[in-house]
Amino acid sequence: MLLAVAHGSRDEAASTSTRALVKAVRLLRPELTVRCCFLDLAHPSLTQSLARFADRRPVLVPLLLGTGYHLRVDLPAALATAGLPESHLARALGPHPLLAEALADRLTEAGAPPHAPVVLAGAGSSDPTALADTARMASLLAARLGRTVVPAHLSAAAPTPHQAVAELQAAGHPEVALATYLLSPGFFARRAATAPAAWTSAPLGAHPAVARLVLRRYDEARAATALRSAA
Repeated sequence: MLLAVAHGSRDEAASTSTRALVKAVRLLRPELTVRCCFLDLAHPSLTQSLARFADRRPVLVPLLLGTGYHLRVDLPAALATAGLPESHLARALGPHPLLAEALADRLTEAGAPPHAPVVLAGAGSSDPTALADTARMASLLAARLGRTVVPAHLSAAAPTPHQAVAELQAAGHPEVALATYLLSPGFFARRAATAPAAWTSAPLGAHPAVARLVLRRYDEARAATALRSAA
């Protein structure tokens, strides 16, 4: 069983987007039981879902784009409380080349031309590991696009998307594209859209590459668990 764990939001559009992604995962592997839950602000909660499904020994796949406090502390603690080993926790989705594929497609959908430099707008964090993950994702996207990609953060760290766009414009790039490095619409996506970029992409949402990546993280965790059991 795959239990996808999203951050959660009061914005119903975010929950709808999460459920659309989970539906896309189910369609890719219909024989696999796939459920979703939320860390905060939406239902069902992670605690509720683990209480319901612990006997099925689910693998938790965080619908998180980087490694931060939730992945290092909250999720392992929830597994321990449910009596499940930490090996049942998959890695964060990002950084990964499949996310670069999805980001590139979203930029194309937004009308961004192939010459425009890009600001990658992540949620931001006070955790250095999460910031490093965003920087690595910017490198992966730059490699895919073949042009400059500057990481930026919508909270807790600098540069902000506004600052990063302004710096590129001051360096002689009047037209800058902004890649929204978020899974779902909501508060941060609206903040990203206020940056003075000429083109701003939509959140990743239920892009097929993201759905494939969810299954890849699940398969990795299952394989690691099997190796530990055989050792």
